[in-house]
Amino acid sequence: MAGQSYEQRKTGTESAAEASKELKRKKRMKLVVYAAAFAIFQTIVILVFSLTVMRIKNPKFRLTSVTVEDLTAAPTPVSFNMKLSAQVAVKNTNFGHFKFDNTTIWFDYGGVGVGEAFVARGRSKARSTKKMNVTVELNSNNIPNNSSLENDIKAGFVALTCHSKLSGKVQLMKFIKKKKSAEMSCAMLLNMETRVVQDINCQ
Repeated sequence: MAGQSYEQRKTGTESAAEASKELKRKKRMKLVVYAAAFAIFQTIVILVFSLTVMRIKNPKFRLTSVTVEDLTAAPTPVSFNMKLSAQVAVKNTNFGHFKFDNTTIWFDYGGVGVGEAFVARGRSKARSTKKMNVTVELNSNNIPNNSSLENDIKAGFVALTCHSKLSGKVQLMKFIKKKKSAEMSCAMLLNMETRVVQDINCQ
């Protein structure tokens, strides 16, 4: 009886030891699984962060509206003088602000310069659009006599284009700075009769 009781106690002790080892093994496996899951989660977060927040794009620089303040034009001798009030926009889709330098917007007729507008340096906040108003005076002094301006004025429509480049830096988290630029290339049609600038198209 004593020998049988000893064997039973021994078997019970061994069973308890095996159960304890199995429990510890399961705990270790859980820890490994949790650590692997956390590592995968961190990798996904870093990947998403790199593809979205850390991906710095060029801002967009556009002419959004133009109002004719003053206009005089004549087909003979062919000429025009006008004063325009224009609104330009800097769209910044980055997660850091875009700080840009002074620049100039050049206005052309038939590839010939007819005026320019000054844009002062500034800052477009993260994921926002900064709008600015500029004034420009245009004239036909540099347009050659053999151009189609006379016919355009008689028809009542003058096609204009404008172009510019805005240079600056996008700053993320105060220590990451990257040079970026935004280019403007727009076309528009001036209705001489109604004095309205229409069909503004920017690329």
